[in-house]
Amino acid sequence: MSLIGHLAELRRRIFISLVAVIIGIIVSFVFRDFIFDLLMRPGDDPELFFHTLTGAIGPTMKVALLGGVILALPVVAYQAVQFLAPGLTRSERRYFLIMLPGVALCFLAGMAFAYFILIPPIIDFLFTFGEDVATPLVGLDSYVNTVTSLLFWMGVAFETPFIMYFFARLGIMSPDFYARQRRMWFVISFVLGAIITPTFDPINQSLVAAPFIVLYELGIWVSRLALRGRRKSQAREAANREK
Repeated sequence: MSLIGHLAELRRRIFISLVAVIIGIIVSFVFRDFIFDLLMRPGDDPELFFHTLTGAIGPTMKVALLGGVILALPVVAYQAVQFLAPGLTRSERRYFLIMLPGVALCFLAGMAFAYFILIPPIIDFLFTFGEDVATPLVGLDSYVNTVTSLLFWMGVAFETPFIMYFFARLGIMSPDFYARQRRMWFVISFVLGAIITPTFDPINQSLVAAPFIVLYELGIWVSRLALRGRRKSQAREAANREK
């Protein structure tokens, strides 16, 4: 395929992905009351406020956008794999198509970790810290920003093993390279924990950093499986060519 053909194919894949996201946003907007109810539960249904006429529009659209991305994730992942498919072997294409449900499951697992384990102590800390000095009047936008940010970034973090497997399967990275970067990743994990966590206490930051470290180790293990699979595929293809 020519460069123009690749660009046209990329445009088509992006257009399909955007349509899927837009449809997901519309569905999420329709069910926004249900989604808001779910978001309030980790904070024990806090009493929130908005102080302008348009104060509820921004948080509602953020919730709809997050829901749209989640609903469209399988479609977006499928379009990405299909765009890369011409550069993959038949076995590699089959592998990635089989793994597509795993992309969605990893993202949902990250969100579940944030929802049930990470968000409750963070919200409790933020609501109770300083209440002996002043009465907290938390804005709807502030609460939604904090919760949706944690849900989204922990969902992304749980994609780490899949990304590491993907690069190892394509031969871009190796398990040995990943293993040599353990110390660097340990530091990066706590930096990310400090960035993602809206609090300054080390306990909540460690709750964010710990999954990054565990997921990286899992990624090293699955990258070794990817390397073995790549070598077997190459040996099989070489044998087929000889025949």
